Amino acid sequence: MRKSLTSAALPIVALVVLTACSSNSPSNHHSDAKAATPASKPLTADTALTGITAAVPSAKKSGVVTADNDPNHLLGRPSQYTSKVTFEDTRIPGDQVSGTDKGDVERGGAIEVFGSPADAKARATYIQAVTKSMPALAEYDYVHGTVLVRVSHYLTPKQAAGYESAADMLG
Repeated sequence: MRKSLTSAALPIVALVVLTACSSNSPSNHHSDAKAATPASKPLTADTALTGITAAVPSAKKSGVVTADNDPNHLLGRPSQYTSKVTFEDTRIPGDQVSGTDKGDVERGGAIEVFGSPADAKARATYIQAVTKSMPALAEYDYVHGTVLVRVSHYLTPKQAAGYESAADMLG
């Protein structure tokens, strides 16, 4: 009787072992496939703007912020943006932004990309706190992951919402 119990148990044990191996196998192959494929490029302000201009065709790139021309001196600093571009929105009449510098948010906006979502949120919170009592500097700020999209207050809420929708589609 002992022999028949062992004979009956062997196929069950083999089935359990094979089932366990086969259920791990796809995820192991999946992990190996991920490791073998090159990682996608990290999102930059420039690539984010490309995605946004596809949804908001009135936005046109006006500049790239570098360490040499950053008016805020924040590019690459700890907890600050790692890339930044500015854009103009053709729906904003020139007379409303006369006297502003090329690249000012009032002319359209800016996209800032951070190392972490918390850093992007902290920057948006800071901007909102600073501009709260200064309507002339007010702006729409939309955070999506590591991306902060800053949009001119000269746009209507409906127009600005197009940027928010576009930011939500960023990967």
